[in-house]
Amino acid sequence: MGQSLNSGVATAEPSSTSAEAPIAFHRPPIGEEEIAAVVDTLRSGWITMGPKTAEFENAFASAIGARHAIAVSSCTAALHLGLNALGIGAGDEVITSTYTFTATVATILHAGARPVLADCTPDTLNIDPEDLRRKITPRTKAIVPVHFAGHPVAMDAIEALARDHGLIVLEDAAHALPAAFEGRTIGTLSALTAFSFYATKNITTGEGGMLTTDDEALADRLRQRRLHGMSRDAWRRYTAEGSWRYDVAYPGFKYNMTDINAALGLVQLKKMERFRVAREAIATRYSEYFRKIPELEVPSTRPNVKHSWHLYVLRLRPSAKISRDRLIEALKQRGIGTSQHFIPIHMHSYYQNALGVRAEHYPVASAAADSSLSLPLYPDLSEREVERITSAVGQLVQQGETGT
Repeated sequence: MGQSLNSGVATAEPSSTSAEAPIAFHRPPIGEEEIAAVVDTLRSGWITMGPKTAEFENAFASAIGARHAIAVSSCTAALHLGLNALGIGAGDEVITSTYTFTATVATILHAGARPVLADCTPDTLNIDPEDLRRKITPRTKAIVPVHFAGHPVAMDAIEALARDHGLIVLEDAAHALPAAFEGRTIGTLSALTAFSFYATKNITTGEGGMLTTDDEALADRLRQRRLHGMSRDAWRRYTAEGSWRYDVAYPGFKYNMTDINAALGLVQLKKMERFRVAREAIATRYSEYFRKIPELEVPSTRPNVKHSWHLYVLRLRPSAKISRDRLIEALKQRGIGTSQHFIPIHMHSYYQNALGVRAEHYPVASAAADSSLSLPLYPDLSEREVERITSAVGQLVQQGETGT
């Protein structure tokens, strides 16, 4: 999973001296329909978790093709709640990618387990199944594959490893909506899948997340534990058919979504595929242009996937005459916002100290972290803005440090 807007990740906020308006790294595609839906919910008198949340869950499950969808307050909450409901805890090891946002790994720690990091593949920057296999021990209980940038992980390899070693799979699909692997929709492949509706994601509820599963007993545990472990959803207690009586069967969490968020999500969900197609078209234009520049490496797409194109991650080759950091700064001066996805887990001081990990342990992720940047990619990015971005990147890379 990952955040880039106001998240502490190295984000270049645009500040331009150009006559043209700055191009933000991200602009949420919020229109009058979304605004009206939120206003209607505010006027309804029911603003916390209630009927709109239930409607959003049903619509999302239908859109994905899952039996159950459980709405929560964030993807971070989804990951933590999911690990908890799956019984992950003290003494367990959970393997995930080092090339991810901190929330993926922090939630493993919050669950009481030990994160084990694997390197990524050079083409997609997704978790490397071979490195993952080498990290499996008798204490390994689960795998959390991260669908980086919206390109699905090689789930056939993950499923084979899980089957052979008796492991649980909880997918971090914060970037992968909508996406598919070998014709199977992400959200229907594993025991659990966690999605994000953060402000920068392909559809947004402002803040929010979702878990999908086909396991009815697991879905019931998730629903109960997301709201203090109470035997009834709070909103049902205050409806005509509800009761004031409830029982706490588990010391749960406060991870529920609100109807305000769900109202926004219901409108966005209807536009999900249209948004993806628009993102893909922009990504295609980027790659057509940047592929002609030898110093640049464009994102790879394997033939057996449907890419959600949450991010467009461009990489500088060793032959480039400008550093990644200088390129980000120069684009900022031209009014073009960028970000960097990600500073890998093994590069952060806390995880270096807690897990004993270092850059040399993860050569692929370390190299990618030093050479990549994410360009603006969202549905209402105009043709003129795409031209400005490609032209600026091309000029800066070809001119090198001295030309900036």
